[in-house]
Formats: sequence, C-alpha cells, structure tokens
Amino acid sequence: MTAPVHPPVAEPRARVEQGALVGRRLEGVDAFKGIPYAAPPVGAMRWRPPVPAASWAGDRDAGQVGAICIQPPANGDPGVGPLPMSEDCLTLNVWAPAERPGPLPVMVWIHGGGYNNGSGTAALYDGSGLARRGVVLVSINYRLGRLGFFDHPALAADRAADEPAGNYGVMDQIAALEWVRDNIAAFGGDPANVTIFGESAGGAAVTQLMVARQARGLFHKAIVQSGLGRQQSAELALDRPGRPSAQTLGRNWARSARLPADVTAEGLRAAPAEALLTPAPSFYSDNLIVDGRVLTEDVVEAFAAGRQAPVPLIMGTNSAEFWWIRPTEASAYGRAEDALTEQEHDALIEAYGGPQGYDAHIVSDLIFNEPVRHLSRLHAEAGHPTWLYRFDVVPASNPEPSGGATHASERPYVFDNLHTVGRPLQARDDRAAKAMAAYWTGFARSGAPGGAEAPVWPAFGGGRDMLLEFTNDGPIARPMPFAGRLDLIEAFYARTRPAAR
Repeated sequence: MTAPVHPPVAEPRARVEQGALVGRRLEGVDAFKGIPYAAPPVGAMRWRPPVPAASWAGDRDAGQVGAICIQPPANGDPGVGPLPMSEDCLTLNVWAPAERPGPLPVMVWIHGGGYNNGSGTAALYDGSGLARRGVVLVSINYRLGRLGFFDHPALAADRAADEPAGNYGVMDQIAALEWVRDNIAAFGGDPANVTIFGESAGGAAVTQLMVARQARGLFHKAIVQSGLGRQQSAELALDRPGRPSAQTLGRNWARSARLPADVTAEGLRAAPAEALLTPAPSFYSDNLIVDGRVLTEDVVEAFAAGRQAPVPLIMGTNSAEFWWIRPTEASAYGRAEDALTEQEHDALIEAYGGPQGYDAHIVSDLIFNEPVRHLSRLHAEAGHPTWLYRFDVVPASNPEPSGGATHASERPYVFDNLHTVGRPLQARDDRAAKAMAAYWTGFARSGAPGGAEAPVWPAFGGGRDMLLEFTNDGPIARPMPFAGRLDLIEAFYARTRPAAR
C-alpha cells in the first residue's frame, strides 16, 4: 500500500530587530514560537532587570516553543506547558492570520499560576483559534517564584541605588510588551492597538501593569480574568505589622535553605534553581511586592486615586472561584476574614443564609468578587469604559461538587480550545466558547466587547451594577448577583483599609 503524500509544511518568515525567523503555517495561521524577547537571566543576570535579547545571524527556526520557566511540579494544570524547564526561558510565541490585509489588533496573554507555575507554551493557550478571528495573539513566559519575585539584603548591597528590584517577573512582562511594540508589525500586528489579558495571577499582573509607570503606553486595552484586586503587597525592605518585607522573606528562605548568615549576592546567584522552589512561596503573601520603582503602590490604592492607565477595561470572575477553600484554613486566603468584627461576621452569616453558605462563598467573595466589583467601579467613576462579567458555564461532565464554575475554568472557553481539557463537552460548551472568543476579540478590535453573539454587553457604572453572565443557556445581561453580601464586604474593607476606598 502506497503511503499517503502530504504537502510540505509551509514556512512563513518574519524579520524582527534581532534577526530573521522561520515559523510554521497550519490551517490559515502562521505561528512563530520560542522567540527570545530578553537575554537569558542566568548566572550574573539572575535577579537583574531584563536586557534585550542578542541578535543572531541567518535564519532562526521558530517552529518549537521554548523551555518553561523554573517551577514546581504541575499537578495536572493544563496551563503549565511541556518540559523542559530552565532559567533560560524568556521567550514568547506569536500566532497571526496567514492572510493579513492590514494592521491587526494585538492580544498579549499573561498566564496565571500564582506567579509560581504556568507558561505561555501550554496547548491550552494556543492562539490559533483567536488568530482566525482576525487578531495577532502573543503569549509570553516570565520568571516565576523566587526567581521572579524575590529580594535579599545581600542583593540590595550588590546593586545600584536606582536599579529596580524584586518584581523581576513584572519587569519581564514589560520587556515583552516593549518587544511587541518594536516588532509586532513584522507579523501584521498594530503596535498602536494592543490588548493585554490574563487570568488569576496573570489577571493580577494586568492590573499591576495598569499602575506601572514603565508600562504606560505599551497597551491600549486590558482584560482581567479572576485577577484579585484588594491584595496587600509586601514592601521591598520595610517590615509592617503582619506583613514582612520582601527582604525579610528572602532572608528567611536563605536560612531555611541553610545558606550562610553572611551569604553574598554571588552565593545566592550560585544556588541551584531547584533549591529556590522549597518551600513554595505563596502568591498572596510572598510574590506580590511594592518595590518603589516598577510598582510604587498597591493596585487598589492606585485605582482609588485615579492613577491607573486610562484604558478600556473588562473585568470578571467565575461563579465558584475558590469553592474548596474554607475560612478556617491557615492559608493566606483562609485568613482573609480574620479581621472581621463579631458584628460583621454575624451580618455576613445572615447574608449567606447560614454558616454553610458563608463557608462555601466567603473566601471567593473576599478575594475575587467584591474586589473586582470595587476596581470596576473605581475605573468607571474615573470616566474610563468598563465592562464586568460573571462566568457560570459548567460542563455536564464536571466532576467537581463546586456548584458553579471553578477558578480557571473559563480559560479554554476564552481561547476556544475546549479540545485541550480532556473531558467530554456538549454543544452548549462550544457555543459558550464561540461567544467568549467573539466578545474578547471584538473588544481587542474596537475597544468595546462585541461580536455576533447577543445580547449587547452593558457598560458598567452609572447606576445599577450591570454585567454579562455567561451561562449554560448563553450570555445574559443582568445586575450583579449577591450585591447585598458584597456590600457588607465592601464596608469591611473600607474599615480596615480606608485609603483603598
């Protein structure tokens, strides 16, 4: 039997500032993968701000993704991507329609994973589906964990007084956006029409970029998926009651790793990367840093003062974000309600219909739902276009007793990549994915979430808090649900953090 003859794989080409790239064309999409946007942050460059990637001679093959950044085991998260992993991981991937009649809107994806896990190389984040809708999609890797969010007195002694420190992962994100500004036209993208979007830690990164001065002008729209909002960051060197500084956290880790008390910056940079993974840093208490240069204040304080980027913004959450975390847990999330007074606690118990409802939903509301509503209100009150959503699509095959859409479950719908989740789905799921992808790319195109799907997504602010809810029966425009219990949480935050009103 004669073997079938397959046509040769098309090899699209692009030239960026560093040199020529050879990608792959498949089903109407050109993909360029593993492109270095910054030099490898290894050796003496560990815990240094990113610098531009070196140029290369001749053609560089861009047919394979690069290494993921150093991180703990994946634990089954489809957003992690394939091995190997390496400190040499500052690469990005570009998907663009093969036919590009004019400059196209650009969407830059910032993955989640608690600033500890994940990559832009996972099949879940393949940009082909969105590129076929007429955008150029970019996904990025950035430094994670203690390699990306870390400081130590020895590092401070080794750097110039004006050198940014601590938030190396955020600096990487900014460097990637600078690369996009300088090179995306080579792929048919419009550098004057860039939308950043991300989920979980990636959503928090979007809000951090909205308040980072160095990122201003590098993007023109933003989408935040389950991106927190009320988090209180560690300061670089100043310890506060109940909130140790990044340098104290770094010193504590060095002690646990049995490094000498007088360890030098050289000694820290010589430590094996894998040693930095244990014990795992906590996103909510360790990996969020106000460093004084890249990030000068917490996100909520910047939004309250109107210092965020004045760009169109979509924000939203899932209906059962952290359904498995109870307020009795010792984690940073479980401790979020520890400052409640007895009166506040009793009022919330009543608002949730009893202790069972309180235990099931209070953490999600404290960490996600009320903070997202609050940032949306602040952005709208500042006169900036704002839209809010709630994701409540639950596959019939969902094995979790969540009572709704759990954290991160919207990702394959946004990318219209349902085939990557590995469980049977129904026609209603496909319809939801088509709707979300249409709204997201319509927003990137025009600055308003549009598409062929009805209904019209109402703008947020100016009266009732309206949102678009993605349900098993399709999108529905409605007032934000459970407003009463969110009002009680808002009053709690106003009491405990009055500057964030």
